[in-house]
Amino acid sequence: MSTSPSHKLDPRGRKVKILATLGPASRDIDMIRKLIRAGADAFRVNMSHGDHPTHAQTIANVREAEKEFGRPISILCDLQGPKLRVGTFKDGRAVIRHSGHFTLDRNPEPGDENRVCLPHPELFGILRKGQRLLIDDGKLKLRVIRADENEILCSADVGGVISDRKGVNVPDAVVPIPALTEKDRRDLAFAVAQNVDWIGLSFVQRAEDVAEARKLMGGHGALVAKIEKPAAVESLDEIINLSDGVMVARGDLGVELNPEEVPPIQKLIVETTRRSGKPVIVATQMLESMIESPAPTRAEVSDVANAVYDGADVVMLSAETASGQWPEEAVTIMHRIASQVEKDVTYRRRIHIAEIEADPTTADALAKASASIAETVSIAGIVVFTASGSTARRVARERPAAPMLVLTPSLKTARKAALLWGAHAVHTKDIGSFEEMIAKGKRMALRHGFGEAGAKLIALAGVPFGTPGATNLLHVVTLAGNELEKHEG
Repeated sequence: MSTSPSHKLDPRGRKVKILATLGPASRDIDMIRKLIRAGADAFRVNMSHGDHPTHAQTIANVREAEKEFGRPISILCDLQGPKLRVGTFKDGRAVIRHSGHFTLDRNPEPGDENRVCLPHPELFGILRKGQRLLIDDGKLKLRVIRADENEILCSADVGGVISDRKGVNVPDAVVPIPALTEKDRRDLAFAVAQNVDWIGLSFVQRAEDVAEARKLMGGHGALVAKIEKPAAVESLDEIINLSDGVMVARGDLGVELNPEEVPPIQKLIVETTRRSGKPVIVATQMLESMIESPAPTRAEVSDVANAVYDGADVVMLSAETASGQWPEEAVTIMHRIASQVEKDVTYRRRIHIAEIEADPTTADALAKASASIAETVSIAGIVVFTASGSTARRVARERPAAPMLVLTPSLKTARKAALLWGAHAVHTKDIGSFEEMIAKGKRMALRHGFGEAGAKLIALAGVPFGTPGATNLLHVVTLAGNELEKHEG
């Protein structure tokens, strides 16, 4: 998808990316166009809702908009993951008395105020006295008194109304269920067939969950591990190592942890993922009030700003754009917040509070050197020639002062880069020589708004050209005014 001068890649003027969820309010082609113009860099398809034909049309609409704008756009299909739910009640609902007893059992009969079926045999036998069960996103809190193979007797720390098939969270135990249900396997196969760029894996508990998903993906697309279970936080390093990116999924994480525990864990996940050089997404309830209101709360604005100050690669909108009344406005507001934060004179210092050590490789050393040069010399942009995207990830890890222009012969790599901090990707023909690299880098930089005549650029590439993972060349060049007059690449 080589871009032409009439469809210039218009750099956003910000480095953090915006991921917008598509749904009934936003999946038609006209609204997708509006969201891209407002600032969306990538789109999320939530497999928890809708059917495959609807999702296929949504994906086709994004690809159509991608062609129109000449901008590589990333698509993330987010798998639902296993959902634990109670059974049904005689009257559709019941009231659990505060401090009263309530039993979860394997009896399929409809429940009442004393008991209900828990149709998940894997939970019986693993729960211990004192462990918690959270129902309906934590609105009801039960604590185990005793548990055996058939019954779990609980006391209600917080009682209230419970109704049919409400969700159950088990924060104090690793639940022996796979991260991929049969529905997830079907949805994953669909996403791979649709050639989406990223797969979001929900309810990861251990590194083995990630390994299983990667095997099923068969090398297609990249994998985002969603951190929404306390057990995943404990295995964070191993999960990051096996993933291509990480999402701080604060919805269920906020249910299973005390509210005050979530902010420091969010910062831990962002910092740890940043050290790996892989993109990290901060998600859930970022502008929640904009589902119904055209303006966010001050607290929501601060929440988005906080994620940007922490150096997250991506901030995400969920129901705000999927089903809310103000999808375009939500993206616009998020773009404005991120842009304003990045103009703050303290922003550069804040995103470098965490010391990021380069790996002992030539490619990492050059990426670090490019960031250092950009801090010392006025650099208009860092031009990265890459096939796999690894050089772009290395440069992004350094959070350089200059924006990054990623030139790649791989459309898949260009699309994936839409979730990478500071990266503006262009799908273009490969290069074959040093001279061609310099000429093309200058031409593309001018065409896509990365500097004017007299500006300096850093070019990063690998010699011999066309060899993935062999970055070993850094060159500083100065733009001349007649570069665009030469033939296009």
